[in-house]
Amino acid sequence: MAERLGPPVIEDLLSDRRGSRAWKLEGSRGAVALKANNPEDDGARDKAAEMDQEDRHLLKLIHAGAIRPGYRVDAGAWERGRWLAVGWVNGVPLWRAFALARGTEGDRPSVRPWLLGIARTWAERLARMHAAGWAHADVQPTNTLVTPDGHAAIIDYALSCGPDEDHIPYRGALTHTTAPEVADAILSTSNDTHVQARPPADVWGLGASLFWCWTGQRPVSYEDTADRAVKLQTITKGRTILLDQARPWAFPVFEDMLSACLTPSPEDRPTAADLAAMLTAGTR
Repeated sequence: MAERLGPPVIEDLLSDRRGSRAWKLEGSRGAVALKANNPEDDGARDKAAEMDQEDRHLLKLIHAGAIRPGYRVDAGAWERGRWLAVGWVNGVPLWRAFALARGTEGDRPSVRPWLLGIARTWAERLARMHAAGWAHADVQPTNTLVTPDGHAAIIDYALSCGPDEDHIPYRGALTHTTAPEVADAILSTSNDTHVQARPPADVWGLGASLFWCWTGQRPVSYEDTADRAVKLQTITKGRTILLDQARPWAFPVFEDMLSACLTPSPEDRPTAADLAAMLTAGTR
């Protein structure tokens, strides 16, 4: 990696949790995000297999034109697992980016088009995946970065579901942004059954993430201490918190978009492409 980045390479550990570690490696010619499994974390699922899957997914998504070719930098094996390097994205996680918007002081002319621009570019990136027959399947705040120009960048494609059957069985991702139809499929199948996430579930995840980061509340109400199965059962009912009771300030265009994304029936949600077009019109 040093020959690619150029000396000197500065290493910064970003996270060490749930079976994997991530670093930012920066040299004179650029920066990458490097991930590797942590074999010493006995409580984690097989992150080495997950990283191998993400690398295969990236290659397929690049071939399909769904993501830019330069995003995947390199991947390989080490003596105790797998590693994956991707291009560094200069951005901040969605929750942190929305800090101003969550307060009443966020109700200002400059914030409104900024929020719509994030939602629009996020929908555009998902639409490219969906057009290629893929769902990201892990749409959540920590997998979306907001760049300095106010655009959304998607990361972490390990759980993505494509048109083939070459998958580690998918059993959902972050509970709080799980779509009702995915929650129902998880509850009604065995733990080793693959649940195929589809594009409408990504649209729900987008709406749930924006709802959560804007209002400070998850879109479906349940106790934090409840079992995952109880949370999923609550999500299957399709009842979300009323926006007019959760919003920090009124923003009708944004609220209409969130409500459309969080429609209980997947057939009634807008596609990501339709959502992007709707948001483009809303910023004119």
